Amino acid sequence: MHILNFEAFLVAITILTLTPGLDTALVIRNSSRSGQLDGYVTSLGICSGLFVHALFSALGISAILLQSAELFQWVKWIGAAYLIWLGISGLYSIYKGNNKIAISEANQSRFSAPRSLREGFLSNVLNPKTAIFYLAFLPQFIDLNYSPVLQSLTMAGIHFLIAMIWQCGLAVAVNSAKKLFKSNAMISWMEGMTGMVLILLGAKLLLSDNKI
Repeated sequence: MHILNFEAFLVAITILTLTPGLDTALVIRNSSRSGQLDGYVTSLGICSGLFVHALFSALGISAILLQSAELFQWVKWIGAAYLIWLGISGLYSIYKGNNKIAISEANQSRFSAPRSLREGFLSNVLNPKTAIFYLAFLPQFIDLNYSPVLQSLTMAGIHFLIAMIWQCGLAVAVNSAKKLFKSNAMISWMEGMTGMVLILLGAKLLLSDNKI
């Protein structure tokens, strides 16, 4: 597996997956709507969208490499700085008290696999935060001696597995999960952990001597 700093990637992507956000809210809402199977299929749609972001990220990396290896290094530095900014923003949201997640209650309705798959897929693919994050995050772990496309899709596959396990677990325990994620203390703790990881990871990447 040709992924640079694989351990750092695994830790960061796991913590980010566990952080409450749009995907978490959608899985919980749909599980409440028509049962845990709805949550499973919604999660499958969400996680399938990760490959779209990974592919676009890889194509962008390949295009940059055709222009200049030095330009790619600049992209990595900008991406590392963006990760630090995300971390600081997360910590600032805790300070300002803006880290609450709204999870709406849904009336029970009949399960529809195409509907759940579509909702999950579109919510992920059309989420600009996910697109920008992948463009900033994945280049940090690309080994230029191997295919950027294959490495990006591999990382998306790892993210897919972690996210499916987490989100399907939420679907199974949706009642307790709703109470958990309505706890401001729990959300603040997870947001704070994520922010610290992003800041430390971004600083490590900025200060490291990344030879191309």
